[in-house]
Amino acid sequence: MIESKSFGSKLFKVINAIILVVLAFSCFYPLWYTLCVSLSSKVAAEGGLVTIYPIGFNLKSYNLIMGDDAFWNSFWISVKRVVFGTVWTMLVLIMMAYPLSKNKREYAPRNVLMWVLIFCMLFNGGTIPWFITVKNYGLIDTMAALVLSGSVPVFNVILMMNFFRGIPSDLEEAARVDGAGPWRILWQIVVPCSKPVIATIVLFTSVGYWNEYFQGLVLMNKESNYPLQTYIRQITVQIPVGVTLTTEQYVQLAANSNKSLEAAKVFIAMIPMLIVYPFLQKYFVTGITLGAVKE
Repeated sequence: MIESKSFGSKLFKVINAIILVVLAFSCFYPLWYTLCVSLSSKVAAEGGLVTIYPIGFNLKSYNLIMGDDAFWNSFWISVKRVVFGTVWTMLVLIMMAYPLSKNKREYAPRNVLMWVLIFCMLFNGGTIPWFITVKNYGLIDTMAALVLSGSVPVFNVILMMNFFRGIPSDLEEAARVDGAGPWRILWQIVVPCSKPVIATIVLFTSVGYWNEYFQGLVLMNKESNYPLQTYIRQITVQIPVGVTLTTEQYVQLAANSNKSLEAAKVFIAMIPMLIVYPFLQKYFVTGITLGAVKE
């Protein structure tokens, strides 16, 4: 009986390891394939010959993108958007979630505000009213439009609110006895105890701001104001109208593949998030599980 249990345990571990390896490969291979395509020649990329390594290795797609000043301008806009947007969103979320984590006796408008938030999460006014609102506030072609539009995700408010509820009330009561007010309790006790959920929501928010392209497409009239994701969706390999190209430029355009260029765009756009994610990963599971259960 003991040997049977031992064999079953080993078999389970082997099967589990195989499943995890397959899942890991399914996540890693698209990234690797994208990189390989971006480094391959036009014939190999367009002919679908690339599988697990680049064919006809070259850096033409990256040279074409990196040599474009508009690319770096859009990259910088996205960086500012992520920084300003994440800071703003976290401030709003924390100040919303803390009072909503209290009961009705401690914060009377709680139930009314929760119904408003739930309604906003389930329904929205639509794209046209949203655009008209942003336009009437004079935010078109500004960084504020990219940051403020949709900067309060209700799901994250609920996630943080439930996490705050899990913090022992004895900590706040002890702080009140020592003379601390609500603001001091929030920023010196509650927030430091909430690093897992804050790190998780920072990850959600930063990835959301970085990957979002539709707002830039709708709210920005000038291409010079496009964030990175909007910019890389707009540029194509084509001969500009009214511009005379040299023989060398014609050769470069003819040798470059649209497919490899698109792969290079995608891979460059992924790099910042791939760098940031490992630093926040250790908080990810804790923040989700502790903030997802309502007591």
